[in-house]
Amino acid sequence: MVQTDDTAGLWQEFQKSRDQAVRDRLILTYAPLVKYVAGRLGSGLPAHVDEGDLVSYGLLGLIGAIERYDPDRDVKFETYAIARIKGAIIDELRAMDWVPRSVRARARDIERAIAELERKLHRAPTDEEIADKVGITTAELEDSLTDISRSSIAALDELWTVNTGGGGDQIALIDTIEDSEAPDPQGSLSETEMKEAIGEAIARLPEREKLVVTLYYYEELTLREIGEVLGVTESRVSQLHTKAVLRLKARLSGSTSRASLES
Repeated sequence: MVQTDDTAGLWQEFQKSRDQAVRDRLILTYAPLVKYVAGRLGSGLPAHVDEGDLVSYGLLGLIGAIERYDPDRDVKFETYAIARIKGAIIDELRAMDWVPRSVRARARDIERAIAELERKLHRAPTDEEIADKVGITTAELEDSLTDISRSSIAALDELWTVNTGGGGDQIALIDTIEDSEAPDPQGSLSETEMKEAIGEAIARLPEREKLVVTLYYYEELTLREIGEVLGVTESRVSQLHTKAVLRLKARLSGSTSRASLES
């Protein structure tokens, strides 16, 4: 979305007056962002989760973004708003606690198995090795990945814990957007370090998983479109995406040291 002179004028007026009518015009201007984010998140959710509800949750995030955004900062509003919209939707979905505990537990088991196998093997473990470590068949692993994918909301926006020598600092991708009013406690992970850690972890993914992550998060293709590129079903792409995210979380979490990430 390219900012027009009219939009720039609205921002200037809102910053001066904080007028609610001007804010409402900004909301209407950027409302398509909410529809876009809700559509992407909703594509991987169970059918009973209504996209209209996601739009409502996201609208609250957009309003918050408009009220907190500072045009003088070197961050595009669209970038800032998408992160806030996504965060608002995720917060509401988590509050609903609709994900079965068994699915959460299985996700943790798989993530832990990947971390332990990578420390031992110094490479990405195969599906067979992961399944054997968890104590399930490869078919059960695929079924579990499908179940997890349906419950993984904006997976790369989850909190990561990265060991930086003195202990694990937690940071989310949304928090890599600078907030000049936020405290900066000593020892917090910098934006540059976080981006480097994620970049290194993505670079070490198996090729097909790396391609799925790249196409989904950077090229913004849908799972269906990625399936057409790879010549596989949308369900298989969903499994590859979920496996990639679990690998990334295993590598960036407290269960995997910074040293192993760089080895």
